[in-house]
Amino acid sequence: MPITFEKDLSFQPIENPNPRHLTPEQIDFYNREGYLKPFRVFDDLQTIANRAYFDWLLAKITAMRDGRNAYAINGFHTKAQSIWDIVTHPPILDYVEDLLGPNFVCWGTHFFCKLAGDPAAVPMHQDASYWPFDHSRTVTVWLAIDDADIENAAMQFIPRTHTRGALPWKQTQRAAVLNQEIENIQALGEPVYDELRAGEMSLHADMLAHGSDPNSSNRRRCGLTIRYCPVEVRALNDDPVEKRGWNRKAILVRGQDPSGHWSNYSRPVGEDFSPMEWQINSG
Repeated sequence: MPITFEKDLSFQPIENPNPRHLTPEQIDFYNREGYLKPFRVFDDLQTIANRAYFDWLLAKITAMRDGRNAYAINGFHTKAQSIWDIVTHPPILDYVEDLLGPNFVCWGTHFFCKLAGDPAAVPMHQDASYWPFDHSRTVTVWLAIDDADIENAAMQFIPRTHTRGALPWKQTQRAAVLNQEIENIQALGEPVYDELRAGEMSLHADMLAHGSDPNSSNRRRCGLTIRYCPVEVRALNDDPVEKRGWNRKAILVRGQDPSGHWSNYSRPVGEDFSPMEWQINSG
């Protein structure tokens, strides 16, 4: 039988008196505001390579003509060598480790690619409300594949909303990538744009309200979301007999998992983007 837990959507402040890559002031800012930015984690040549890889990937998915679009490249970190290499990139992991501690996994990835003129919004939402985990302890890396700015619909954060618990939401009625939309978002504060240069990343808590507008510009805006959580988190839908659940598509990127709750996929050979039965519905 699947293991069940009570779902806790409260924010747990980071306690790390001796961070190695972040400063104490940055950790205080993350605890208070719910995000950190920007951090350059790829040099110019690596950034060009990442963009060329995504260009190739998008063309490959489109050529399959199986109904998948620019938002469908979701959860392939265990099947695609190049995505595996990005999520295990040491400079990324160094910053995440200061927030999560020495033992953590990558359990999900999703390219959020807004093509030029894309009319779909990502409504303001809290990531953890979508996910079947017992605790909201995931840190999301948003890695800029393209430059992201106000003009081409950079992501927006509503600071300090991560400490408010689960916010009321409704089914969105507009053209949108996700179906949840937080109610009365204007009353929760002014948004901060997550403007990044390609090769930079931001970090945000999984209960921070965030979203993005339609891309009315003539430039693409692509970012890779990477989801990391400490090994102590448990998937509510874990089925150890059937080997199914959101913990079964993970990579142990740092440290150890003595419980064996999380899978640990080794570096895949090649790039497999054949359609999968499972999809991580990440925000």
